[in-house]
Amino acid sequence: MSLSEIKARIETATLAAGRTPGSVTLIAVSKVQPNERVAAVLDEGHRVFGENKVQEAAGKWPDFRKIYDGIELHLIGPLQTNKARQAMDLAQAIHSVDRPKLAHTLARLAQEMGHCPDLFIQVNTGEEPQKAGALPAEVDGFVAECRALDLPVVGLMCIPPVDEEPSMHFALLAKMAERNGLAGLSMGMSGDFEKAISFGATHVRVGSAIFGERDYS
Repeated sequence: MSLSEIKARIETATLAAGRTPGSVTLIAVSKVQPNERVAAVLDEGHRVFGENKVQEAAGKWPDFRKIYDGIELHLIGPLQTNKARQAMDLAQAIHSVDRPKLAHTLARLAQEMGHCPDLFIQVNTGEEPQKAGALPAEVDGFVAECRALDLPVVGLMCIPPVDEEPSMHFALLAKMAERNGLAGLSMGMSGDFEKAISFGATHVRVGSAIFGERDYS
């Protein structure tokens, strides 16, 4: 599917939800995509991209930034504390703040470096043992802890369980964000971004629908 088709579907879903046109940011998830596919999307004028791994982002985006202006990079995958400094140098937003140890590391680095990306707290809405993220019962306390560290928390992020209807997870995330006075909702991917928009998503993460299927070989 083309980038323009995805953007048109986002705008249609935004209007259908009674929301302001342009209020949803499309994050083109470029993880494991070859550079020529990424360059093609850049050539179409898109500038907001998502990467899962700091190492892959570091090998890709500094070179692209020499060619294209205005790139906004979002890190959406699990972040190890030993990669936090590099992540803060590369990204304008980190969507996977999921534990106090990482929050304290980011706060220390923010003081040292004098800047910090926008931060989303990842919530494990399905309470899946294999998945990262703060549990729903922990979210309010974790938001408060991050704010006490002067971290720029702008929203919440979730990845619903693959075998469950995502609507209940989107609704839960929206309720937690509202309760904590957070405007950002990073939720919705290639298969369900329109549904996420109906529940208030401000950032949707779309990869394969834009770039085609990934080749992990």
